[in-house]
Amino acid sequence: MEQRKPRITERDVNQRLSTHLSEVILENFMSYEYARIPLRTGINIVSGPNGAGKSSILLAISVALGQVYTERSKRLSDLIRRGKDIARVTLIFDNNVRDGKRPIPFSRSDMFMLSRYLKRDGSYWFEADYKEISKAEVVELFSRLGVNPDNPLIIMHQGMVEEFAVTIPQQKLKMVEEAVGFQTYREDILSAKGKLHGVSIEEATLGQTLESAEHTLDYWKNVYERFLMKKTMVERKRQYEREHVWAQAIRWENSIKNLDEKHLAKEKQLTNISKKIERNQQGTETFQNKLGSKQTELRKLYFSLVRLEKDKARSETTASLLKDLLNQYARLRKEFQGLADSGKPPDELVYAEDQSRKRIDESDRLNHDLVNEIQGLQGELAKVDKEIDTGIEKLVNSRIEEAVLALRKKDLETDIRDLGRSLSDSRNQLEMLSSEIAGSGPRIETQRSPSEILEEIRVITGHLLTLGDIADDAEKIYTDYASTYEELKARLVQVSDNKNQALSELEGRSQVWQNSMEHLLEEVNPIYQGILSRVESTGLIRLVQSDDIEKAGLELLVGFRGSEATVLDAYSQSGGERSLATTAFLLALQQGVISPIRAVDEFDVHLDPRNREAVFRMIFESLQKSQRTEGQYILITPGQITVVDPKVNILLVQNAYGKSKTRKVESSG
Repeated sequence: MEQRKPRITERDVNQRLSTHLSEVILENFMSYEYARIPLRTGINIVSGPNGAGKSSILLAISVALGQVYTERSKRLSDLIRRGKDIARVTLIFDNNVRDGKRPIPFSRSDMFMLSRYLKRDGSYWFEADYKEISKAEVVELFSRLGVNPDNPLIIMHQGMVEEFAVTIPQQKLKMVEEAVGFQTYREDILSAKGKLHGVSIEEATLGQTLESAEHTLDYWKNVYERFLMKKTMVERKRQYEREHVWAQAIRWENSIKNLDEKHLAKEKQLTNISKKIERNQQGTETFQNKLGSKQTELRKLYFSLVRLEKDKARSETTASLLKDLLNQYARLRKEFQGLADSGKPPDELVYAEDQSRKRIDESDRLNHDLVNEIQGLQGELAKVDKEIDTGIEKLVNSRIEEAVLALRKKDLETDIRDLGRSLSDSRNQLEMLSSEIAGSGPRIETQRSPSEILEEIRVITGHLLTLGDIADDAEKIYTDYASTYEELKARLVQVSDNKNQALSELEGRSQVWQNSMEHLLEEVNPIYQGILSRVESTGLIRLVQSDDIEKAGLELLVGFRGSEATVLDAYSQSGGERSLATTAFLLALQQGVISPIRAVDEFDVHLDPRNREAVFRMIFESLQKSQRTEGQYILITPGQITVVDPKVNILLVQNAYGKSKTRKVESSG
């Protein structure tokens, strides 16, 4: 059960009354060309003859606060002074800091200025401290302060005293609730009633729905059991299909891997052979260069040997000739010895023999040297010849090796091309599987061949053919129904709980509202009755049909001159009596009204002089007894003010030559 909300006390109201109107400025508004109307806390009385422009002041305040009510016209543009295109109403509020805060927090000024502009074309706008704001912002601002200009208990325009008297009890009650801050109680109760009505309908509907859902659920349960068998097989088939895709992918991946390894190995071999061929070619070229050098060297040695052989033959021939000549000299010596007496050969012969012997010795020495040199050349020739043979053998072997390497290179290039084509084919096959792989989910490592898996798929497909009549959405339908059924059961329990809770909440909120209203009436009734007793009258304020807030209302009972108190209406009392009763009610209610600004226009129009004076005295006394020091009351009267008080702000309105003007009247005690 909801806790009882605390009622609004006098102290609470005083805390909210943090501002008041300091001045009203009218420019081209109705009969006013320009006027500054000073106001203050407490009682402000605006007096003047009929037609002077008193009611225009209250109307201007209402229009500036966002009220659309106009008594004299249906259009706001008609409130503009004749001959003018634009009018402005400006309200200046006290915005001094209280307890560290300003009443209107978004304004930093001690005086908050609100203006409403009206144009002849019907357009209008609001300004707050010279900055444009929307009407919604104006309404929101003053609703926070408790000021609702549309509530007659806060601003009661001319003629509304009569209207309030004949207003139906239900509407009176709503006005009072809003004026004292109880409207949230009504909203809470209506919300709780709406909630209770909604859950009651929901409970009945859920009961019927649950019964129907139970029969449907039984049917789909049978279908679902068969569907589970199909689902299991479909899942197995899906797994096999995924495995088949991955088996193919693995086969081609392994093929690509093996071919790639072979391709790399062949390329490595080709690189090595190419390097060998290059080295072999360099060696062959080296061998050819060396062989050419050796052949050149061999030719040079042959030429040298031939020259030496020639020199040797020439030397040998010379030596032979010299020896023959020496033999001839020997014969000549013998011949000279036989001929000569002395037995001595001629000197010439001796000399020729000596020279021949010397030359023979020289030839022998030369020949010996040549023989040694020839032998040396022959050794070198044999060595070079052997080196040439070796070089030729190496060159031939190099040529053979080069040919073999070239053949191997050609074979490797052929193998590499074949491997490249196979590798490309395998990659293409794997690429063709890419879409299937992408849709087959996480990788499956399998050792089975694709053909083995395909056989499994064929078998399970045969089993699925027997279950093909089951709807594909059977599981969803069953689970939805099962979920819905359980939700309905849980919801029915919850709704039943909600219904009990809503009922308890409604009772609690209704009790809070009723207690608050009864307590309010307990405070207001003695004041109401006390005010009426001053004019020899009786009365009562009561709730009617309080057990139903939508039918509940507020009735004012009043009895004059000893008659029994009857309900205030348009037929039982005179205009003056209705004014007295309404004024008494307004005064009695003041302690609870949360708005810092209250205004009543021509409440005394139907009062006779004696009652009018009595009512004024009651107003002064009632409001001065109030503990609220900042409440502001604006009373508009066409009559002469006979009761004066120095604390009362009296303004006199006059109209001269179509222009309304106001002036403050200094009062004395």
